Amino acid sequence: MAKAIMIQGTTSNAGKSLITAGLCRIFSQDGYRVAPFKSQNMALNSYITEDGLEMGRAQVVQAEAAYKKPDVRMNPILLKPTSDKGSQVIVNGEVVGNMKAMDYYKNKTRYIPEIMKSYSSLAAENDIIVIEGAGSPAEINLKENDIVNMGMAKMANSPVLIVGDIDRGGVFASLYGTYMLLNETEKKYIKGNIINKFRGDIKILEPGLKMLEDLIPVPTVGVVPYMTLRIDDEDSLSEVFENSSVLADIDIAVIKLPRISNFTDFNAFELILGAKVRYISSAKEFKCPDLLILPGTKNTIDDLKWMRECGIEAEILKYASRGNPVFGICGGYQMLCKSLKDPYNVEGGGEIKGLGLIDAHTVFEKEKTRTRVSGIFKCAGGIFSELNGKSFEGYEIHMGITKAEGFLSMLKSMDGGEKTDGLCQGNVYGSYVHGIFDSEEVLKTIIKALYNKKGLEYNETLSCDVKAHKEREYDKLADELRKSLDMKYIYKIIDEGVTL
Repeated sequence: MAKAIMIQGTTSNAGKSLITAGLCRIFSQDGYRVAPFKSQNMALNSYITEDGLEMGRAQVVQAEAAYKKPDVRMNPILLKPTSDKGSQVIVNGEVVGNMKAMDYYKNKTRYIPEIMKSYSSLAAENDIIVIEGAGSPAEINLKENDIVNMGMAKMANSPVLIVGDIDRGGVFASLYGTYMLLNETEKKYIKGNIINKFRGDIKILEPGLKMLEDLIPVPTVGVVPYMTLRIDDEDSLSEVFENSSVLADIDIAVIKLPRISNFTDFNAFELILGAKVRYISSAKEFKCPDLLILPGTKNTIDDLKWMRECGIEAEILKYASRGNPVFGICGGYQMLCKSLKDPYNVEGGGEIKGLGLIDAHTVFEKEKTRTRVSGIFKCAGGIFSELNGKSFEGYEIHMGITKAEGFLSMLKSMDGGEKTDGLCQGNVYGSYVHGIFDSEEVLKTIIKALYNKKGLEYNETLSCDVKAHKEREYDKLADELRKSLDMKYIYKIIDEGVTL
């Protein structure tokens, strides 16, 4: 059975996911069979595996870092918030239903057998399991039924490293407070602290590290510098949402919907040196982008109402009426239709008028579509007509079915089927396929068309192989962690485990 190491944090967005990914790459480089694991993940960014099961994207990134295919066992429970007080609950990649937060909290321990079945199965196939916690282990109101932080550490008998984000301030108080709010048994699992996202001269920091070690019997395992990495981030606090002021040839605007999901779909554009991606959440931020994207959302109807109320819908309609390109993905695609109907109360029921930019209608069904897809563009018109014949691959996760009023699908699947995965009407495009922009051919064609529209010369060397870029970033992350962390000590605590 594999040995384990667990990464917990003082707060969300402390850097747990990336530290976990970096350790997965390091251990793999060192010749070990490695798998990531997170018993319960809450995220709107999800992924469909080759066998059609749904999991969180953080564990996808970590699997890639470990040179593994994403496997739903790496994330047996996924919670996708549907409101401020409830989530869709996904167990072993399958939807089991929607639950209010209190109902899930009271009943989540029933899923421990499923968690341990997944964990034990992975442990039987690997040498090291790198476990990621969620939020903070010091949420004293949630500790009783915990299955993702100290509860998981106990089930896996795993030593724990606590990550604190110094960039947001208060890192010493948060590390000290986290330790002191644990009970005596839980404290025995804590084997070290990691200071993350440090900028400046470490000599100035060292007195604080010494004082912290005088206060609590936990060593500082390393100080990790602030890194600029282009690695998929599933966290809602992601810095990707901070509007960039960098000047660029091509301005791509993404509507920052309240329940935005799978915003990693647009990471490929950020790899183009001449392009800038910015996220907008108000009409005054709209301006005049070269391409407007409506992203996926966990609640299409509510987010469409939000766009209508805040004035963004009016800006979109004016923008599209001038012949500018609009691309909708998944929920954004559904918004482009004439109408959206919810007869089974999937999103609160009723019917709502869509943006009407595509002559099609969406009906929300009881069953979720979950599938991986590959194919070619076949009927793309307008500014992106050169996409025709270009191949794509990705995955679909949606409850709705969209049907057009008498015209052909923009996409054709590789198996020859005529599935309506996407439609085009003038310069308005929509698709259910997440990851459709990751193909270098597709990415290059879209960027080239945007350059041509502005009368600019396009330099094809600006394009990027997304997969090759990811590998370079994982190696860069691993290199930085090797420099920053006491890897000899980490291997030691993995080997020793936890003795109570």
